[in-house]
Amino acid sequence: MPNDVKAIVSVLTIFVGFGFAHYEQTYGRPNLYWLVIGLSIFSVIAMWVFPEASMKEGDMPPKTHDK
Repeated sequence: MPNDVKAIVSVLTIFVGFGFAHYEQTYGRPNLYWLVIGLSIFSVIAMWVFPEASMKEGDMPPKTHDK
């Protein structure tokens, strides 16, 4: 994923996470506030740290056409 797309997705994830955390604190279960904040931050860090899975030529065995 290109870095500019990754940055936009990161910002959206943080905004949605904080919005949902605020909703939980106001109307839902207030004790979930820090859990939601932590999960959204963890998601952004994991997206930047771990590489994207990709296929390279020769990774898969050749297809067989059994009939």
